[in-house]
Amino acid sequence: MKVLDLRCAQDHRFEGWFASEEDAQSQISRDLVQCPVCGDHAVSRLPSAPRLNLSGATARPAGRAEGSPPAQAPAAQMTLQALYLKAVKQVLAQTEDVGDRFAEEARRMHYDEAPERGIRGSASAEEVQELAEEGIEAFPLVVPDALKQTAH
Repeated sequence: MKVLDLRCAQDHRFEGWFASEEDAQSQISRDLVQCPVCGDHAVSRLPSAPRLNLSGATARPAGRAEGSPPAQAPAAQMTLQALYLKAVKQVLAQTEDVGDRFAEEARRMHYDEAPERGIRGSASAEEVQELAEEGIEAFPLVVPDALKQTAH
């Protein structure tokens, strides 16, 4: 089993598990690998190196001035991605998918013509603008393809 560090074009970092190096290259070149955060298929392999556990080391990385904030560590970024995926799963579990009827259903709820509940769906930018002008708030939620499909 080969575990590789991968990155999509939006700089989301994640791991990929493959049977071999050749399997990894084949799947990446055929766009079979996608980012679990945004669904992007433009995935590239990150260079990997052996992990050095230097406990207690406090040396400042070269090129970073004293007092400047550290770059976001890959572990912190992975934690944020995991929290985002957890939040998206929770939204999917607790809302009704109304599909392309989103604007219509949001209006019906706003004007007390339908029971108020959590909904999700799709709407054009124009529809979202019209909803905002009526005082109806809506926000985009990026749902990775992997979460849109039922796992078997």
